[in-house]
Amino acid sequence: MKKNYGLNTICVHEGEVEDKIYKGAVSPIFPATAYAYHGAEESAYPRYFNTPNQANLAKKIAKLEHTEAGLIFGSGMAAISSAMLSVLKSGDHVIVQNQIYGGTRNFIKKELESFNVEYDFVDLNNFDAVKSLVTDHTKLIYLETPSNPLLELVDLKQISNLAKKFNLLTMADNTFATPINQRPIDFGIDIVVHSATKYLGGHSDITAGAVATTKKLMQPILLKARNFGGSLADQTTWLLERSMKTLNLRVQQQSHNAMAIAEYLNQQDWVKQVFYPGIKTHHQHELAKMQMSGFGGMLSFELDQEIPAISFLGELKLIKDVLSLGGVETTILSPTKTSHSLLSESERQAQGITTQLLRLSCGIENHEDIINDIKQAVGKIT
Repeated sequence: MKKNYGLNTICVHEGEVEDKIYKGAVSPIFPATAYAYHGAEESAYPRYFNTPNQANLAKKIAKLEHTEAGLIFGSGMAAISSAMLSVLKSGDHVIVQNQIYGGTRNFIKKELESFNVEYDFVDLNNFDAVKSLVTDHTKLIYLETPSNPLLELVDLKQISNLAKKFNLLTMADNTFATPINQRPIDFGIDIVVHSATKYLGGHSDITAGAVATTKKLMQPILLKARNFGGSLADQTTWLLERSMKTLNLRVQQQSHNAMAIAEYLNQQDWVKQVFYPGIKTHHQHELAKMQMSGFGGMLSFELDQEIPAISFLGELKLIKDVLSLGGVETTILSPTKTSHSLLSESERQAQGITTQLLRLSCGIENHEDIINDIKQAVGKIT
């Protein structure tokens, strides 16, 4: 496709599979697990990540993230683990952002040691601390911005420059921002990963992951992925393509809702703190304006002790108290009981993740209805 097409056009048309038989308006599904190999440079095979649906959807991911290549996985953790282990080997060292998704942190702590890979968690915005951790064995800096669940940002340009100074690779989880609001590659990041279960899927009915990077860096990731077997079934790949056609429309509305709700919560005396980079009181608001084109649909807030979090969740009627995020419906959860339950209590406390902290994933409803649901829940408690 032409480079000057707009985001909506790219979301709809990039990576379509042409229906050469019936000329249908949507991509056909190719569910076969056996393809002809005579005369083919490389035969299609689901575990090879190269069936028609897989290969074409990867083009949409790459186009949106401004990269040369993309790859679709069976889950976000399959994408993260395959990408990370493709650039790390025994004896290597990785520097990791302290505030990241609990599942990723658990993978690093539980699995990297078995590969004899060392790691350090650090505040990536403390550049002196980061530089002090670099050794001759350091190969990668891993980050997530905005972070889950406190919406901490990492200065992408600064960390990229630092990494290049020491000849290190950088890998960024772009799940919360989506390529609609942020493209880390534009700031010098080498590899981008996604839990496509979230915004890319967008309807709370798909589990998937994605990686986007250069063709050179993608080659070892692809080889590792084939060995690990984390490919995505073609039926689900087709559903993911269908969902991504509305990605820009959904994320724009979700970002609009999040801003309105964050501003409302920021004015309430029963809210201790609001974590959303779009509001001016966020300590990294200026950085957000510099590297994000929108502030996203995710926010967190900490309730005052007079509003017990569990009681508040129990009184919500419209907002769903469920796992995951990024769907068209507004959802809420307690990170201490879900996304960061695998962390120790001391680790959660060190990151500021308390039992009163709630993470809100804004859907596409009218924001007034979401705010009214919050109001009525608080009213029943107070």
